[in-house]
Amino acid sequence: MSRLRPVIGCLLFAMPAVMAADPAVVTVDTKRKPTDKTWTPRETRSVAAVDGWESMRAPPLNRYGGRTDRKLAAPGFFRVLKNAEGWTMADPDGCAWYSVGVCSVSPGKSGRGREALKEKFGDEDGWARATLDLLRTNGFNTTACFSDWATLRRATNALPYMTQLNMMARYGSRHRGAWQTSGHLAFSNNCIHVFDPAFETHARTNAAAALAEVRDDPLCVGHFSDNELPFPDDALDRFLALPAGDPGRKAAEAWVKERGAAKGPKGWGDADRSSFLSVVADRYFAICAAAIRAADPNHLYLGSRLHGSDHRKPDLYRACGAHVDIVSMNYYGVWSPDPAKLAPLAAAAGRPLMVTEWYAKGMDSGMGNISGAGWTVKTQRERGLYYQNFALGLLESPHFVGWHWFKYIDNDPTDTRSDPSNRDSNKGIVNNVFKPYPDLLDRMRALNERVWPVLDRR
Repeated sequence: MSRLRPVIGCLLFAMPAVMAADPAVVTVDTKRKPTDKTWTPRETRSVAAVDGWESMRAPPLNRYGGRTDRKLAAPGFFRVLKNAEGWTMADPDGCAWYSVGVCSVSPGKSGRGREALKEKFGDEDGWARATLDLLRTNGFNTTACFSDWATLRRATNALPYMTQLNMMARYGSRHRGAWQTSGHLAFSNNCIHVFDPAFETHARTNAAAALAEVRDDPLCVGHFSDNELPFPDDALDRFLALPAGDPGRKAAEAWVKERGAAKGPKGWGDADRSSFLSVVADRYFAICAAAIRAADPNHLYLGSRLHGSDHRKPDLYRACGAHVDIVSMNYYGVWSPDPAKLAPLAAAAGRPLMVTEWYAKGMDSGMGNISGAGWTVKTQRERGLYYQNFALGLLESPHFVGWHWFKYIDNDPTDTRSDPSNRDSNKGIVNNVFKPYPDLLDRMRALNERVWPVLDRR
């Protein structure tokens, strides 16, 4: 989206000036899971499917990537607003803003990666300046979840950023037992410790310590409280199966007694299960919202990045929407956003939605692509076409206020300390020694530069 040109590091991240035009609709061969034995062709829209796309130009943009010709609010901090056409955001200048971001913008920790960083950028500040130029040049305006915001915000060309507090994850890891599994933390019996009396104190202490230095920073968009927590359909069964005396089990037993619920011959009814899950979610989001807003009243609460089967649970979205400013969702398993399935979730939440993870992996990267939730395609060009197809679907929806691609850099397969879902998979816009993928970025830029013209046509 941004029209700012690179100033520092541009020679390190030189990009082709012209992208060959793609057909308006193409067929892309895909694999939904790495274990799929055959490729499935899928119809894919490119930016050329938008009438007049070649002549579209972005409006004038400010340093945040907001459009200066559309003032929506008084200056201050990032805000969400609703009008007859749907949801939108305002940046700290009060200008209309749409978040187009990349997750995990970080220099990495592997030995090979650190050597490449020193050779190409000198130090982390040099890396930050060059990387921010790369993002701006390709139309991105947000360094999203899991990014090294502390380093990035020091740069003179810094972008808006978001923080990740890991409230339940840290509590579980330190006090109650939680462990890393593929993509996120796992909890005993898939039950988060939201009924522990100590969790509320932990949340407030965690937020106060983490947010003191950013509460007055206009570049900060807001905060995620966690990532991909379990909100299972059978939470009632699971909480009741916890050890005797566990705060979660005691809360579930008290809820059953107060509700007068009774377990039938086939188990608990769907209504009871859904109602109890809403209680779990409401308590979690209420505690986190209170803690975040007490520590930082200036910025947005962005939820906990709902995922997987969560997107089939309107009651969960309702509980989340009662407390957050934006409902964040990691949205996998669909080639194009499905309006029929998204509308009930947005209606239940009563808040705007933001896709905070999605991606495709390319088999031309040299990586095995044996893990991860995203699609597998054959080339970087097809990764870029998927980006255009998916983003166009989001732009056509009145419910969304942005998206964040997962992620900035490919993992180093030799780094066995990484999350199992992030090993040997081509998810980045640069490889694990910071070399960009031009065919992907060309197509990302072609779409990103047209975000506002496409939104204006909605």
